[in-house]
Amino acid sequence: MPWDRSPNVSQMDDRAPYDPMPHGPPEVGVGPWEGPWPEGAQYDAQLLAEGDRRNVVDRYRYWTVAAIVADLDTRRHDFHVAIENWQHDFNIGTIVRSANAFLAAEVHIVGKRRWNRRGAMVTDRYQHVRHHADVAELAAYLHEQGVVLYGVDNLPGSLHLETTALPRQVCFLFGQEGPGLSDGARESCDATFSIAQFGSTRSINASSAAAIALHSWVRQHADLSGDAAWRG
Repeated sequence: MPWDRSPNVSQMDDRAPYDPMPHGPPEVGVGPWEGPWPEGAQYDAQLLAEGDRRNVVDRYRYWTVAAIVADLDTRRHDFHVAIENWQHDFNIGTIVRSANAFLAAEVHIVGKRRWNRRGAMVTDRYQHVRHHADVAELAAYLHEQGVVLYGVDNLPGSLHLETTALPRQVCFLFGQEGPGLSDGARESCDATFSIAQFGSTRSINASSAAAIALHSWVRQHADLSGDAAWRG
């Protein structure tokens, strides 16, 4: 019998708060390990005993968070992601989730230290997250490592993402939903680029812009052969 995509209240109550599929089957992931337990320091005894319902790829089922982070660290990409945090924007968490999906080297939160994690779906646990008081501090940190800072905003004189060769070592900086990049951010960026649009609206959602920008880097620089990329 196909799954009813209009879950009743009891079904919704049973779902984990981090479950990314609110209208899918009542459970995601896998149950307790069946048979003799596997050996290895990467495995979490509690997950083996109770099941692993996290939003992780099959490769990391039953692994500890520390083991997953350590494995990701062996193959992180050269791009960084930075977000200005002045308004506790919900989009910040969603951008962090995209940063995890495309395997950013680091995520940088600029401004207020506390940020809205709801949209991250706990993916921030698998990212290295740094805080900077302002964009000038962020730029100084990046430049010490040979990383350029590119702001994403549809400003006059911005480069066109569709025709721009993105640097391998780059940090994408995103502003808040609505106002975009702050004046201080624009002054600190090495360059800005915009995303081509063809409709009536002046801008697209900040988290959507982030996903487009990060995937553009992946298309230009990532290893897409073999098992390097996860595909459903």
